[in-house]
Amino acid sequence: MREFDLVVIGAGPGGYVAAIRAAQLGLTVACVEERATLGGTCLNVGCIPSKALLSSSEHWAELKHLAGHGISLGEAGFDLGAMMARKDKVVGDLTKGIAHLFKKNGVEWLNGRGTIPAPGRVQVGDETVGAKTILIATGSDPAGLPGVTVDEEVILSSTGALSLPQVPGHLVVIGAGVIGLELGQVWSRLGARVTVVEYLDRILPGADGEIAKTAQRLLQRQGLAFQLGRKASVAREGAKAVVTLERRDTGATETLEADAVLVAIGRRPRTSGLGLEALGVTLDPRGFIAVDGQFRTDVPGILAIGDVVPGPMLAHKAEEDGIAAVEALAGQAHPAPDYSQVPGVVYTAPEIASLGATEEALKDAGRAHVSGKFQFIANGRARAMAATDGLVKVLGCPDTGGILGAHIIGRNAGELIQPLVLAMSTGATLAQVAGSSHAHPGMAEAVKEACLAALGKPLHA
Repeated sequence: MREFDLVVIGAGPGGYVAAIRAAQLGLTVACVEERATLGGTCLNVGCIPSKALLSSSEHWAELKHLAGHGISLGEAGFDLGAMMARKDKVVGDLTKGIAHLFKKNGVEWLNGRGTIPAPGRVQVGDETVGAKTILIATGSDPAGLPGVTVDEEVILSSTGALSLPQVPGHLVVIGAGVIGLELGQVWSRLGARVTVVEYLDRILPGADGEIAKTAQRLLQRQGLAFQLGRKASVAREGAKAVVTLERRDTGATETLEADAVLVAIGRRPRTSGLGLEALGVTLDPRGFIAVDGQFRTDVPGILAIGDVVPGPMLAHKAEEDGIAAVEALAGQAHPAPDYSQVPGVVYTAPEIASLGATEEALKDAGRAHVSGKFQFIANGRARAMAATDGLVKVLGCPDTGGILGAHIIGRNAGELIQPLVLAMSTGATLAQVAGSSHAHPGMAEAVKEACLAALGKPLHA
């Protein structure tokens, strides 16, 4: 039986990064992955293919606005098959890149489904390997809607919505979270009529309320329709589906006929079939694996990271978990990741980025705070690019000037949030961000201006 210092189960962003880092630290490492390609859900059927389609569809949508830049075109069209082929090539290139990194760093890929028959043992197909430590990084699956069968033809998960052979006439998206909005925008740009249904009375649960309202207004202006405060059920009827909506406030019902229905109500940890119950690994009521600050389960020699443990279900969070777990395993001091400093980004246009506390959370906690906002319509670079939709909003402590939260909706919001992530993680204050030089003309000047506004010293507002 082959023996390894570490066997990682799952080669998504958390698993493959953990495997590479462990190998760099001198451990003998194997990584188990059942897919034919590495990269997990994120690279194969999640983050990367969705961003490829968002990019392609945005180019198509931008054609409508070129006349405002003095550019005229003849009749234009798009080839959905070519668009899908480009998406697949992007995915393929990146998954091959991980295989190269495994080879470069000496990580052995064990292709197959992994189970844990006993502590210190991992079974992959017909082979059982020994492991001083096992790291569970199996990620998550789409959450199902009770009573609804996903067939990936008419009733879709995010996986099916990334590979539709034709643009649906009417797409109903159940769930107004990140996945629902991103994929809803893709197909809306390509010509589908898109209706987004949400059980709550708002989109983007957990996001800052002001930012969510702004996002809904801008997405409606682009053509997405919203049905909020509705409970949904779905039935397939031939090549179509009927979606029944029940209003939460009155109980009144209505039906929608759809050519496709995307169920995007969240994700759940993928832990079944590993043998955790027999091993005595503790799961919380929501199915997440309980771990300590070094990602150790209550079974010695078994660690867990990423979507299978509590915290934001984000690829970059999983990567940080993986690095922290294996560095602690190798004896290096590594503080547990602070999830309050993990940014979240919705890659719609405009992008929506969030960090730390929302204003609603601060109010509910009774915490004193200051708020500063700056609209992109007053930013010179945004005006020059015709990207004036949205704003930057920062929240700070009135006593210390520390940054408590930041929320941005606008062009490149996912990049603009990063200096605030650094500021928050290093303890930089609103005054320090505002006092640092920001290149002009640049979108990042809006971040400076929002911090100035929070300090009561706005310059351009």
